[in-house]
Amino acid sequence: MKTPECFEILVRNGLVDEVVSRLMSGKEADVYVVQSKGELCCAKVYKDVRTRSFSQMAQYQEGRKGRNSRQARAMQKNTRYGRKETEEAWKNAEVDALRTLAEAGVRVPHVHDYADGILLMELVADADGNPAPRLNDLRLTADKAREYHLEVIKNIVRMLCAGIIHGDLSEYNVLVGHDGLVIIDLPQAVNAAGNNNARSMLERDVENITAYFGRFAPELLSTDYGREIWKLYASGKLTPASVLTGLFVQSNKPADVKGVMREIDYARILNERSLARKLQQS
Repeated sequence: MKTPECFEILVRNGLVDEVVSRLMSGKEADVYVVQSKGELCCAKVYKDVRTRSFSQMAQYQEGRKGRNSRQARAMQKNTRYGRKETEEAWKNAEVDALRTLAEAGVRVPHVHDYADGILLMELVADADGNPAPRLNDLRLTADKAREYHLEVIKNIVRMLCAGIIHGDLSEYNVLVGHDGLVIIDLPQAVNAAGNNNARSMLERDVENITAYFGRFAPELLSTDYGREIWKLYASGKLTPASVLTGLFVQSNKPADVKGVMREIDYARILNERSLARKLQQS
């Protein structure tokens, strides 16, 4: 096919030999099959920021660290420079997440390179060497649905143990490769420890994937892995080897509000005394 203009710099720099075909087009990016250094790869070309919603992006980007305070302030104020930096942060987040998750043992596409807004990565293939289908493209047996559901849940746990939540996980961004399931599309990856929406996003990811597999194995719909996983994570007990049951029991013990307020007042008094001592010494 004719080489799209966006690839010209990569072709000149020897990163792309040939653009073979367009694989898919989505809301966030277009994906191509390319020849790179003699190997078939996948090239993800991010679409212009103006086609996406900044208000939605802000929800996902909460907790991400900027390169410096100027960048953070500009991104918060949504200046022209800030919008540019937000766009770069959005793209870089996927590269960083893919590398972090690969090291954590999560099956994601291998990153080859990232240049000029284009991510070059592994072309995930099926047993015949063709581009791997998405889960949504398949009709599963009940046994295969249960097998795949367990595999995805284990990967969600590995991701959370690495401090990352996918944030938009569904049957549309899990590929069925020749060596198992491969999780893709991570520009919105959430910082589990620094995002106030982390718990709801984790639970939504689990609910989405469970609802899909529940079409083929209805008994999965009665499981509650999302809240079980988050409870273990919040208590510091979650590991990649954690044995999950799919059950969650909500505690009926009332919160000790008065006790919490006493602790807050005590901390405030200590802080006031500390400030007073510093004033006396100055």
